[in-house]
Amino acid sequence: MQIKDILQLSPESQSVVVKGWVRTKRGQANIVFINLNDGSTIKNIQAVVEDGKIGEETLKKISTGACIAVSGILVASSGSGQAVEVLAQTIEIYGTADETFPMQPKKHSLEFLREKAHLRFRTNTFGAIFRIRHALAFAVHKFYNDNGFFYLHTPIITASDAEGAGEMFRVSSFEPNAAPKNEDGSVDFSQDFFGRETSLTVSGQLEGELGAMALSKIYTFGPTFRAENSNTTRHLAEFWMIEPEVAFYELEDNMNLAESFVKYVIQYALDNCKDDLEFLQTRLLEEEKSKPQNERSEQTLLEKLSFVVENSFERLTYTEAIDILLKSKPAQKKQFQYEVGWGIDLQSEHERYLVEKHFKKPVILTNYPKDIKAFYMKQDADGKTVRAMDVLFPGIGEIIGGSQREDNYEKLMTRINEVGIDPENLWWYLDTRKFGSAPHSGFGLGFERLVLFVTGMGNIRDVIPFPRTPKNAEF
Repeated sequence: MQIKDILQLSPESQSVVVKGWVRTKRGQANIVFINLNDGSTIKNIQAVVEDGKIGEETLKKISTGACIAVSGILVASSGSGQAVEVLAQTIEIYGTADETFPMQPKKHSLEFLREKAHLRFRTNTFGAIFRIRHALAFAVHKFYNDNGFFYLHTPIITASDAEGAGEMFRVSSFEPNAAPKNEDGSVDFSQDFFGRETSLTVSGQLEGELGAMALSKIYTFGPTFRAENSNTTRHLAEFWMIEPEVAFYELEDNMNLAESFVKYVIQYALDNCKDDLEFLQTRLLEEEKSKPQNERSEQTLLEKLSFVVENSFERLTYTEAIDILLKSKPAQKKQFQYEVGWGIDLQSEHERYLVEKHFKKPVILTNYPKDIKAFYMKQDADGKTVRAMDVLFPGIGEIIGGSQREDNYEKLMTRINEVGIDPENLWWYLDTRKFGSAPHSGFGLGFERLVLFVTGMGNIRDVIPFPRTPKNAEF
C-alpha cells in the first residue's frame, strides 16, 4: 500500500508493509524513529524501532536518502504530528545513501536544487509541485473530454513556423559541417531526411485548425520548442502547450471557453491537492517575511486561487485598456518602465496593473492592433484591429493568448503577403479557407505558466521536471 492510503486507515494492530525513502532518522539507544516518504503524499509515515527488534548493523546502514521496506504493526501514534505509526518488526534495505547525499534535512536554495534536478523530487517542495502538475494535466484532459473535445496529436517536427517569428530549433540528419550546399552556398535541404528544412514545433495550432474543420472541437496538449536566447524566470526552450480549436466559435465563445477552462482546472487543484497547496502556501508565507512590506503579496496562495475561481473575468477592448492605463497614476507619474500608447505590445507591468490595481480580478482583453498580432487572426471591420483575446492573471500577466481565426481566403492571403510569409509553405492551411471555410476560434495556454500560477513558484524552471534553457540541457 502507498503511504497516503495507510495514513487513512484506522489503527487496529493490522500488519502493513511500508516502502519508501528515509527523510529522517533519530532516536536514542532504546528506540529509533524513521520517517519514510514514498511520494504519494507530502506527509511522511513514522516507523518506530524498539530496542532489540532490528539488528544494530541494519540500523547503522539506514540514513537520510536510503530506500527501505518496513514490515510491522499499524498503531495509533503516541506522538504529535501523525495519527498512526508503524511498529517495525523487520526492515529490508533496498539501497543505502551515505553522507554525500545532497538532500539532507535542511533548507536548500532553489538554485542549488536546480543543479540537483535528478534528486530534487525527493524534497517536500518539488514533491508537491509535481503532484500538482499531474493533477492539472489530468484536469485538462478531463475538462475537454467531458465537453466533447477530441485530443489531437499534432506534429513535433514541422516545416511551418506558426507564429512567423523564427527562433526555431532545426531538425536535420546532416552531419555537422558536412551539409551539402547549393551553388549559392546555402544548405541543400532537398537532400536532408525530410527533403526540406524542418524544425521542432512552436505550436500545434495550425494543424489543430485542420482537425477542427472536420471534428469541430479538438485540443492539443504537447511539447513545443522555442530557440529564444532568454534567461528570464518566465521562459523555457522546451515547454508544453494546450491549444483548443473549435469550429463555429466566434470571439465571445472563445472567451467563455477560456474562462470556464482555467476556472475548472484551478478548482480541480483546490479540490484534489489540498495538502500540497497548503504546504506551498506556508512556504510562500515564510519567503514573504524576508521581503519589504510593499513587495509582499496581498493574498495567500489559496486566496489567490479562490479569487480567480470565484470572480467573473472583466472583459474590455485593448483600446479601453490603453485609455485606463494612460489615466493611471503610474503613467501620470512616469512610474511604468515601458511607455503607454495605442499600438504598443502591452508589457507585464501594464497587464498586472489592470488586473491587480484597477479591476482587482482577472481580465480578458480583446481587439488588439493587427500589427502586433499574428497573421491568422480575424480582422475587424475597422481595418486596424483583430479579434484577438488575451487572459490576464494576477502576479503573472498574460496566461492565455487566442483569437477568432481569419476564415476569409482573400483576407488571409493579403495578410500573409503583408507579413512576408511564402503562401506556398502554407498551401494546406489556405486550402481550409477554400473548401468549406467556417468561423472558428482557439487559444493557447502555456502549461508551465499555469503550474507556476497554481503553485505560487517564482521561476518557471521549478515547475517542469527537467528545464531546458540556454546553455542548459543537463539530465
